[in-house]
Amino acid sequence: MPVTRGQKTDKEKFNGAEATYTIECMMHDRKALQAGTSHFFGDGFAKAFDIAYTDKNNQKVAPFQTSWGVSTRLIGGIIMTHGDNNGLVLPPKVAPIQVVVLPVAQHKPGVLEAAGELKSRLIQAGFRVKMDDSDNSMGWKCAEYEMKGVPLRVECGPRDLENGQCVLVRRNDGEKIVVKLEDLEQAVAEQLQAVHDGMYAKAKKNLTDHIYEAHSLEEAKKLQEENGGFIKTMWCGELDCELKMKEVAGMSSRCIPFEQEDLGDVCPICGKPAKKMIYWGVAY
Repeated sequence: MPVTRGQKTDKEKFNGAEATYTIECMMHDRKALQAGTSHFFGDGFAKAFDIAYTDKNNQKVAPFQTSWGVSTRLIGGIIMTHGDNNGLVLPPKVAPIQVVVLPVAQHKPGVLEAAGELKSRLIQAGFRVKMDDSDNSMGWKCAEYEMKGVPLRVECGPRDLENGQCVLVRRNDGEKIVVKLEDLEQAVAEQLQAVHDGMYAKAKKNLTDHIYEAHSLEEAKKLQEENGGFIKTMWCGELDCELKMKEVAGMSSRCIPFEQEDLGDVCPICGKPAKKMIYWGVAY
C-alpha cells in the first residue's frame, strides 16, 4: 500500500503528545485512510503517571516515551486499495493461500495425481498452497478463488500434462502464462513477485494521479468535489484556517509531508505568509 508520510497538525495529533507522525493511504474511491501513526510523548505521560527510573547519577528522572502502531484497519485498507468487481485482490506476502491448484477435467486418468504432485512440490518449495479437487465446475472454482483474492492459480489438464506444461493465471490482471512443469517452482516465485509489483504500481498510480495542487480555498473545494483525492496547498499553520478548510471544503488535514514543496508564499485560506505545505482530504 503506497503512502504519504508526514506529521499531523496540532489539531489532529494524539492528545497529550508532543508530535504525531502518520502514513496516509488513498483508497479506490480516493478517500484517505490513516493507516498508521507514531507518537512522541516527551516526558509528560511519565510525569502524569509517576513513572521514573534512576539515571547514571543516581537521580530519579521521568523517561521520554513513544508509541508506535498500526491496527486491524489495515485489513480494510488492503481490501479498499486493491479489491475489484470480482472480489478481493490480496498481496502474495499476506494472502493465506498464495497458490491454488485447479485440475482441469479431473475425471480423466492421471489428472488428479499430477495435480497433487504439483501441490506437494509447491508446498515443499515454501508456498502456501491449496488444491481444489471438489466436484464443482471449473468456472465455479475460478470465480471462487478470484473472489477470495488468491494471487495465483495453477491449471493443469490432460493436454497440459501431455505437453509437459501447466498454466499460471495472475489474480491482479488475469494474465496467463504457460510454463514447463520442471520450471514450476521458479515460475511461481516469479509470478507472485509480478503480482506484488503490479498491485503496488496500480495503487501508486492511483495515489500520484489524484494529488492536486490548489492556490485558493475555492479551488481546493472544487478539486475535491470534482476529483476527490488529496489536495496540497501551502498553509500558515493557524488552527482557524484548518477549521475553515473543513467547514467550507469538507476536508481535514491529512499530514504535513516530510517531503515539502514550495507551492507559493501565502496561505490560500487567509492570505498570510505560508509556513509549510500540507495535504488535505476526505477521510474514513
